[in-house]
Amino acid sequence: MPPTSPGRSPGRPTTSPSSLLRPAADRRGRPLVVGHRGNSSVAPQNTLAAFEAAWRAGADAIELDVHLTADRQVVVLHDDVVDETTDGTGRVDGLTLAEVRALDAGSSFSRAFAGQRVPTFAEVTRLVVERPGLDVLVELKGVWTVEDVLLVTRQVDDAGLADRVLVQSFWPPTVAALRDAAGHLDRALLLALHPDSLAELVEVCAELGVVACNPEVALLAHEPGLVETLHGAGLRVHVWTANTTDEWDDLVIQGVDAIMTDRPDRLVGWLDARFDGWSARRRPSVDG
Repeated sequence: MPPTSPGRSPGRPTTSPSSLLRPAADRRGRPLVVGHRGNSSVAPQNTLAAFEAAWRAGADAIELDVHLTADRQVVVLHDDVVDETTDGTGRVDGLTLAEVRALDAGSSFSRAFAGQRVPTFAEVTRLVVERPGLDVLVELKGVWTVEDVLLVTRQVDDAGLADRVLVQSFWPPTVAALRDAAGHLDRALLLALHPDSLAELVEVCAELGVVACNPEVALLAHEPGLVETLHGAGLRVHVWTANTTDEWDDLVIQGVDAIMTDRPDRLVGWLDARFDGWSARRRPSVDG
């Protein structure tokens, strides 16, 4: 049997919208907790161990990154090279799936995780299916064509996760490809650069048909009206990557809908303390 959480329902109807689409106002201002590359402070980023740790910590969602290998298989890795997080070297798109899977993605983080592999996207979808209440933000790295995008979106549909996944990218052409390939999936535009104007940003979001615009936390200091403007346009705001209590406090005050963090365990506890029992949900069982 798949692991279950005493405080979470055993399943979610396919007609139910993702929690990522619900505004923080519906939760009395409490933002969702998104594990950035999983719980990447306690387990190697973008591995099954990190995703499991995020779920067990009570995260509402996980965020992950995908690339295509040389033989056009979808793997979960942040960088376009394997050097930073594995014992290998080279570009992801220059290696076959077998070559990527042969790499150790855990030892560089801690010897306790030796043997962790770079997961395929299919492996992650299977993990999510078995963990009720866990949604997923999937970032497609770089520019993807419609043909490329379908290699991701078909796996989302095949796993029955269309109502639990938000697909996103920094690149407008990739978001447009997602719109054209799988318009039924919810999309977001990631934002790292200072926009020329907030009006232009809202216009781009409307053209792409996104449901969320997800900025880097540092941008909010330079654009104090950003969250209000995006909310006024009917968009959700999921901010990345905030790891300190001061950042969390500022984001709650601004009313963001979700916070992506490397410390979902700490953020869950901080929110529980701040909102003083508003959420009576219990943490996932560790009985497995």
